[in-house]
Amino acid sequence: MEAKMVTTALELPGHEIVSNVGVVRGIVVRSRSIVGSFFGGLQTIFGGNITIYTNLCEQARKDAYRLMTVHAERNGANAIIAMHYDTTEIMSGVTEVICYGTAVVVKPR
Repeated sequence: MEAKMVTTALELPGHEIVSNVGVVRGIVVRSRSIVGSFFGGLQTIFGGNITIYTNLCEQARKDAYRLMTVHAERNGANAIIAMHYDTTEIMSGVTEVICYGTAVVVKPR
């Protein structure tokens, strides 16, 4: 699914919603490795952006997004509206990232 067909808005500009397929989601659960925790701890000493954690978070979001779009396409959707991300810390060092939205079929206006 093309990125332009996914939006946080309740409609897709230039398109008409033909049918509602339903809620779709992608869920990823990630943990920090011992090495990642060590280098992340070192980066906190110097302050600023902790790149090892930024990269971990970004990869988890990308994976959850991809899983959501695959879920939508498998159910016959060609767009997703009202897309959101949520995260939950399951336990220390283990985080769930969920990307979800409403899968729809749209046609150009």
